[in-house]
Amino acid sequence: MQPSKIPILDLKPQYQALKSEIQAAIDRVLESGQFILGPDVTALEQELAAFLGVKFAIAVNSGTDALIISLRALGIGPGDEVITTPFSFFATAESITLVGAKPVFVDVCPATFNINPDLISAAVTSRTKAIMPVHLFGQPARMGEILEIAQAHDLKVIEDTAQAIGARYFGTCLDCQCLPQTKQQLQGKFVGSLGDLGAFSFFPTKNLGAYGDGGLITTNDPALAELAKMLRVHGSRQRYIHEMIGYNSRMDSIQAAILRVKLPHLQAWNEQRRQIAQTYNQKLADIPGIVTPKVTPGHVFHQYTVRILDNKRDQVIQHLAGLGISTMIYYPIPQDRLAVYGNQYPPLPVSDQLATEVLSLPLWPELAPEQIAQITQALGEAIQINS
Repeated sequence: MQPSKIPILDLKPQYQALKSEIQAAIDRVLESGQFILGPDVTALEQELAAFLGVKFAIAVNSGTDALIISLRALGIGPGDEVITTPFSFFATAESITLVGAKPVFVDVCPATFNINPDLISAAVTSRTKAIMPVHLFGQPARMGEILEIAQAHDLKVIEDTAQAIGARYFGTCLDCQCLPQTKQQLQGKFVGSLGDLGAFSFFPTKNLGAYGDGGLITTNDPALAELAKMLRVHGSRQRYIHEMIGYNSRMDSIQAAILRVKLPHLQAWNEQRRQIAQTYNQKLADIPGIVTPKVTPGHVFHQYTVRILDNKRDQVIQHLAGLGISTMIYYPIPQDRLAVYGNQYPPLPVSDQLATEVLSLPLWPELAPEQIAQITQALGEAIQINS
């Protein structure tokens, strides 16, 4: 019998498990007549603030808006520089450019795909105002070191947490060298609660996904929270009284209601993702030419991403596709290499190399053991065929 096709992501099992609760939540909003902001958005903000251990959570229209509004709340704009990673979705760099600042790219750690703190200080100039680390694929960045660098240079830190809701920082990110005292202070805290601001995405594919766009800003600073709230509603605290140029970035009540149904399940789903990653690692351990990710404490595996060495990635993709197994490349072009930025940035060798090697395999909490076996067997065959 022909093996069943396996998509890169299947959201149907999650929906079927929560269908009645989700429908009741949607009906509640429809009957209320309050479709933008409103009680469900306020309740979601309170529940997420409590879950993440922050004082303030501000719901917005998307993860991209969360980044833009965070930058604006810090007063970052034309003439300023923000240090970030080249290896991320374009919204990271785009948000910096959209407020008029310049993204400054620092290469990444090959083991984690996250920004390498050892290289950050050399990139700081008199124009640098902030560091924007990305917790890529659900792996916390080396926040202990990043926060120490920020403090030494009087910089702000915006965490791009779009892919890592529920991830915890333990200061054990493979090659972390931050001071023991810093590790202790941050130990076990959720990402998005460590910097000055955190920016989350609720895009449907995320670990906590809405049924449309949505985002969140987190902070412990009341002044920044107040600015973020103003900026999401056209720069006003009171209707028709506009104190600054802002945005139309209000969360829809239906999305908030859906997220409220899902939030209590997030930690269990993240643990299932970790278990699947561990199973992948075990089954791929003896296959040459594949580098698997480490299952470090706190990693929530938004993506399970391997490196395919020896220029075999395209052949592997084709072999798996022929067997009905979908894969994705996150990301084929680093942000600093995108056409929108021309050739203004020098080469970043680790990021450039990873872009030719990374391959994400199917992953969702309900992925079955027989599907994992099918995927890993096909991957092993692909490597052997192309040896």
